Amino acid sequence: MWKEIQGSKNWHDRLEPLCPLLREEIIRYGEFVSACYKACDLDTSSKRYSSCKHGKKNMFKEVGMEDCGYIITKYIYATTDISIPAKGGAWIGYIAVSSDKETKRLGRKDILVSFRGTVTSREWMANFMSSLSPARLDPNNPLPEVQVESGFLSLYTSVDSSSKFSQKSCREQVLSEMSRIINDEYKKGEMSITLAGHSMGSSLALLLGYDLAELGLNYEVPITVYSFGGPRVGNIGFKKRCEELGVKVLRVVNVNDPVTKLPGVFLNENLRVFGYENIELPWSRACYAHVGVELALNFFKMKNPAFVHDLEAYLGLLKFPKKKEKVIKKKTFRGRTAKEDNFVGSAWKSLLTLQNIDSWPWHDAARQVGNLVQSLGI
Repeated sequence: MWKEIQGSKNWHDRLEPLCPLLREEIIRYGEFVSACYKACDLDTSSKRYSSCKHGKKNMFKEVGMEDCGYIITKYIYATTDISIPAKGGAWIGYIAVSSDKETKRLGRKDILVSFRGTVTSREWMANFMSSLSPARLDPNNPLPEVQVESGFLSLYTSVDSSSKFSQKSCREQVLSEMSRIINDEYKKGEMSITLAGHSMGSSLALLLGYDLAELGLNYEVPITVYSFGGPRVGNIGFKKRCEELGVKVLRVVNVNDPVTKLPGVFLNENLRVFGYENIELPWSRACYAHVGVELALNFFKMKNPAFVHDLEAYLGLLKFPKKKEKVIKKKTFRGRTAKEDNFVGSAWKSLLTLQNIDSWPWHDAARQVGNLVQSLGI
């Protein structure tokens, strides 16, 4: 049954109503993503800002997940080629494998890669780079029609020689470790590859899933992406190629979350012209498209706009689907101590810091994008 829960049948008849076992798995993988935020130093005044506060052996214990059943094998760092005065490589996630006990419970060895969302100034800038670029991740099969958002691609493939953590790109770090684990575990028993992320992290998870499948490094081991509040990553060509390669994606989406509607506000998979939706139009390659199956949630908080994108709010609604929204809000925002700097606060601090630098050429463009999103009511 685990294969169906991981999307072997595209979650047919599992979403409406939501299968209890699938709900548990979505929450479980969401907690692994939440661990990225809890373990990351989000204090912008700290010398270790954007680094992990704990070692690999103790990280799960320190964030309250000691009995999660996974062992971390590698930390992941990412940077971008954007030239702004900011720290280089930042800790963005980790790779873990299920323990023998957890493997027995799950029915397979699970290789997990978890990514957090946007925190640093460079990452915010990458989010605003909404132009499409050919992915070209397989040198032997360039596929120019497969295009992805340039900012996400930069975070995935860039190196920073000045940083000891990012002298290899995020891509190189992950593919090397994944190849090692798969080669060690392949043919020992059934396996799964699970990639999970929130916001920008979900984009990196999808890029990784596509990359593994395109290069054939997964050896036909099923790849599943759990995306929480994820934006569009690539064009229609990218979507079609992911489907051809068998990459399964479950998109957990708050219908009021504007991030899930970007990029591609106008040119996207919903574009219909004169009813010829099945015809390849001249601008089809420029259309962004979501990949996978959507699980829609619905929550909103007028006084805290960032609430609609908060991962803890997503998980709160999944954990307590019959609770009133007011209860979820209270749990999400009042349950944290003043000392704990959560993602929402840190992210908005970073964005406000960027917005105060009026001399930067992208400042007005970013502000206009924000005004556009607001005016469209999305």
